[in-house]
Amino acid sequence: MDLKRNKLTKPERQKLITDKLKEQPALRVSELSQDIGVSTETIRRDLDELEAQGLISRTYGGAAPALNKEPSFKQRELINAKQYEIIAKACCHYVQNGEVLILGSSVTTLQVAIRLAAEKKDLCVFTDSYAIASALSSNNTIKVHLAPGSFNDDESCVYGPETINYFANIYANKAILGATGLNQNGVSNVDLEIGETYKAMARCASETIIVADSSKISRNAISLYLPWTNVDRLIIDKPPFDESLVVGLKHGNVEVTIASESSWSF
Repeated sequence: MDLKRNKLTKPERQKLITDKLKEQPALRVSELSQDIGVSTETIRRDLDELEAQGLISRTYGGAAPALNKEPSFKQRELINAKQYEIIAKACCHYVQNGEVLILGSSVTTLQVAIRLAAEKKDLCVFTDSYAIASALSSNNTIKVHLAPGSFNDDESCVYGPETINYFANIYANKAILGATGLNQNGVSNVDLEIGETYKAMARCASETIIVADSSKISRNAISLYLPWTNVDRLIIDKPPFDESLVVGLKHGNVEVTIASESSWSF
């Protein structure tokens, strides 16, 4: 399509801009103006409107994919609660009694911990999360190790160099981690320092499982902590309909489990 010959409507322009940002890390106003065939003032107005809708992030002279912020841990516990429970049930299917696990801090992994405490025995679990440690402690056959570090009250977890160094000396069968965003490139988290902790956790596990609800599909967060090539399984409550995400999952050879009352994989 010759965009300069076929003048686009505002909705068409804005969709084109958001589509381009799925493929490129940044766009310039001047380049968009030339490609679409409208003035730079028109492009700036489009970008301002898209940012107001939370669809992009404005940068100096252009735009980047939106960086999503999450509600607090306590607020997230009340959102999508049923989906978290279904995902947790599916995740427990992949955990065997007696395994060594790492559980990263998130609302979804907290539900996994609650389910593990109810169903499994003789686990050894390492975590950065006070809430997860507390949930697991209800099962006296599960040995829980809480990592040291600086405390993040919003996320009820620890983080920082001390935490990362602690996980560098651990071996685990599986690391089970949450996410703020899932896109073609991999798994992201809203907090840079917690993202670094997750990265360290994945490095010391034989298998990495990501648990996330479908609201995370196509979202972007500041810390892209794992590419799909470093993930073994994604457990999610709905199929990842976003085409670019499916491409990333296939490129990384990621097994996907769609969590439902009777879970299945593809």
